[in-house]
Parts: sequence; structure tokens; C-alpha cells
Amino acid sequence: MVKITFEKQLSRLEEIVEKLESEQTDLDAAVKLFEEGIGLSQDLSKKLETVKFKVEELKKKGTELSTVAFDTTLTEEEDGEE
Repeated sequence: MVKITFEKQLSRLEEIVEKLESEQTDLDAAVKLFEEGIGLSQDLSKKLETVKFKVEELKKKGTELSTVAFDTTLTEEEDGEE
């Protein structure tokens, strides 16, 4: 399995948006790109919610800060399909 960072996922989502905004993208390709973009958007949102929760927990602890390792990558099959 290949690990994909948040930044790489975000970059791919930006590429998809650019392609969808292009008038040269045919309908079939646009549908596939849209589906991929929705999946990326959902994964990124979940990761942001997790980070938000952890930040809120750290703020609650105040001076009693403790660190917990956080995996910022998502796994994907090597052929690029999830």
C-alpha cells in the first residue's frame, strides 16, 4: 500500500477542480474526476475533523500538554485505486 499525505491529496483535488473547470474535459472523464474529487474531499474533511478534535483536546488540557502520534497519511492500493 502507498501512503498519501494530506498535502498530496489536496493538490490532487485542486488538479481535479482545474480539469473540471476546463471546457475541454469530456463528460465521461468529468464524471470520473468528479467521483474521485468527492472521495478526496470526504477523506480530507475527515482528517481535518480529527485534527480539530485533537487540537481542542490539547487546548482543554492547558498546561498538561501531552503529545500523541498522529498519522497524517491515508493508505491507497498501489495501483492508485481505493
